[in-house]
Amino acid sequence: MRTVRTLASLLLGGAALLALPGTAHAETPSPSASAEAEAAPTEAGTSFRTATVVRPGQRATANASTGDYLYWQFPADAGDRATVRATVTLPEKAAPRSGAHTWQLDVYDGLRRHQACRYGSTTKSLAADARSVELTCALRTVRALAEPWANDPLPGVYHVRLTVVGAPAADLGQPVDAALEITTADAGAASAVDGSLSTPLVPSTGRAVEPDGGWSSGWWSPRWLWTAAGAALAALAGIWGYSLTRGRGRVLS
Repeated sequence: MRTVRTLASLLLGGAALLALPGTAHAETPSPSASAEAEAAPTEAGTSFRTATVVRPGQRATANASTGDYLYWQFPADAGDRATVRATVTLPEKAAPRSGAHTWQLDVYDGLRRHQACRYGSTTKSLAADARSVELTCALRTVRALAEPWANDPLPGVYHVRLTVVGAPAADLGQPVDAALEITTADAGAASAVDGSLSTPLVPSTGRAVEPDGGWSSGWWSPRWLWTAAGAALAALAGIWGYSLTRGRGRVLS
C-alpha cells in the first residue's frame, strides 16, 4: 500500500506540472519579441493586397482623410485570442464638422471571411463636438482545424479594415489620425483540437507575415499531456482497487 501511495503522489505531482504550461499562460498577453525590435508602422494600406503588417504588441499609426479605407494585417496562430483596438482622433486644428461621423472596424481571416467578435464595439459614432473614438474587437480563439463549412478562425494572416461608414458629404476629405493596437493571449490546452491545416492561410503578397518562431507544427497538442496523465491515474486506480479486493489469501489451519 505504501508503494501504491508513493506512486500515486509522484504521478499526481507530475500531472500537475505537465498541465501548468497549458493553463498558467491562458489569457496572458504575449507581445511579440520582434514588435519591440521593429519600428511600429506609420502608414496603412489602401486594400487587402497592400495592407500594412502589424506585429502584436506594436502601436501602428496612420494619417488619413475621412472616407479613406485603412488596411492592416497581422499573424494569428492556433490557440491565439487576438484583440484589435483602433482609435480615430481628429487633429486639434481640424475644421468644424457638419455632423456626427460613424466609424467601423472589420476583421477578416486569410480567406477574407468576415470574423465575428466575442465582445467589443466595432461601430461607433463620433459626435460633432468630440475629437476621438475607440473601436474594439476581441476575436474568437484561433482553431488549428475546422470543418469546411464552419466560419471558425484558422491560423494565418488576418486583415483589419477601418473606415467611416456615415458622414456628411461636406466632411469627406477632412484629416484624421488613426492608431491600431493588437494584443494576443494564449487560450491554453482547453482550445486544442486534433489535426491541423497543411499550411496557414497566408496571402501570396511576397511579404513574410508569421508569428515569432514560425507557425506551430500542428502535430503536438497539450491534450497529449492530459491523455498521458489520465492513463497513468487510471492504471493507479486499478492497482489500488486490486489491492483492496484481493484479500489476505487462504489461511491454513
